[in-house]
Amino acid sequence: MKPRIKVLTLGVNDLEKSLAFYRDGMGLPTEGIVGQQFEDGAVVFFHMGEDLILALFPTTSLAKDAKITAPPVRLGAVSIGHIVKSKEEVDAVMKQAENAGAVITDPAHERVWGGYSGYFHDPDGHLWEIVWNPQWTVAD
Repeated sequence: MKPRIKVLTLGVNDLEKSLAFYRDGMGLPTEGIVGQQFEDGAVVFFHMGEDLILALFPTTSLAKDAKITAPPVRLGAVSIGHIVKSKEEVDAVMKQAENAGAVITDPAHERVWGGYSGYFHDPDGHLWEIVWNPQWTVAD
């Protein structure tokens, strides 16, 4: 297996609500919901740069597609890291997420490893970490 990930798909309970959170609240560009002409095909794609696509797919459709039973609750065992250029940008994105309806689980603060970050849950409970690390370079 080559070390690359192209698409990160989040199972969501309400596609319209999640679309509004990420598009309207967080400012991510998208063409909106596509694939509605197919049974269990409605999905939203956000091009995140660096060849990564964030997809939103109804949990029931994702489970059907993967031939699994949809879990009744999300475990939160994975966090999605969004890297930014400064502490101020961490604060700004955290505030943007809160204003969009996210639940702040750990406000931004200095970390023991030398960086600065905070965590929030999106409307479906997916855990995001907004991170500034002085050792990482972030492209525009």
